[in-house]
Amino acid sequence: MLRLLSSLFAWLPAPFLVIGSMVSIQIGATLAKSLFGQVGPLGMVTLRVGLAAVVLMIWRRPRLRGHTPAAYRLLVLFGLSLAIMNSLFYLSIARIPTGVAVAIEFSGPLLVALLYSRRWIDGLWVALAAVGVVLLSPLRTDNLDPWGVAFALLAGVAWGGYIVLSARMGRIFQGGEGLALSMAVGGLALLPLGLAADGWTMLSPDILALGLGVAVLASALPYSLEMAALRRLPVNVFGVLLSLEPAIASTISFVGLGETLTAQMIVAIALIMVAAAGVSFFQPKIPTETPS
Repeated sequence: MLRLLSSLFAWLPAPFLVIGSMVSIQIGATLAKSLFGQVGPLGMVTLRVGLAAVVLMIWRRPRLRGHTPAAYRLLVLFGLSLAIMNSLFYLSIARIPTGVAVAIEFSGPLLVALLYSRRWIDGLWVALAAVGVVLLSPLRTDNLDPWGVAFALLAGVAWGGYIVLSARMGRIFQGGEGLALSMAVGGLALLPLGLAADGWTMLSPDILALGLGVAVLASALPYSLEMAALRRLPVNVFGVLLSLEPAIASTISFVGLGETLTAQMIVAIALIMVAAAGVSFFQPKIPTETPS
């Protein structure tokens, strides 16, 4: 099915695929958040990662044997980073608006860009993003839960680690094989936490069906769209488009959940979006080569 979707979307302009990926992710996040009254953040993230792993394992049919010990260690690290990143993000959006959480989470990739850069202008973009994060901190506004902001910042750190490990994964595993195996590791790691938090409630048929919807919308479908887009887009253009995600998240969460933002939050999110776009736009214009 996912292969068919990839073929169907092949004729669309690549920027549409990136935007479609972000819209899908945020619809999945909105659906997940709407279910927090029935299943908590940890139970929902367990369903998302675990069911996405099932979908990707069926789709990619990765080899379970024949990898080096170093490759297996990398799989475990990548799977754990994926599980931690998503868990922290779901714990965050349970407490603060989704658009705000997505914007704060961008601090991770921006920090990675700063650490790997030798250009002064990247420091400027990170400083701009830092101003946005400070404006969203509980010290500057009483409208945000401190734990929600802290979880979003930690999710950003985990996202930064995910990016670094993802680059190493791409050099060792072909196509989506590494992601499928790592997603399985993440799902297995999260299962005890999900069961401890929500018990067998999250395994009821209706919750499982909705969880599968979250898994497809937030993981499997966006991955398919991004892979198709990255075959045709330079990395910097992809990054500029990705900077729209906080605005997309804010719009979808407003429509789906009625989440509203203050003027200060909107300004802060705009600063972070400009910083993310700036870092990506001024990267060397080298096309991405995605393994087929």
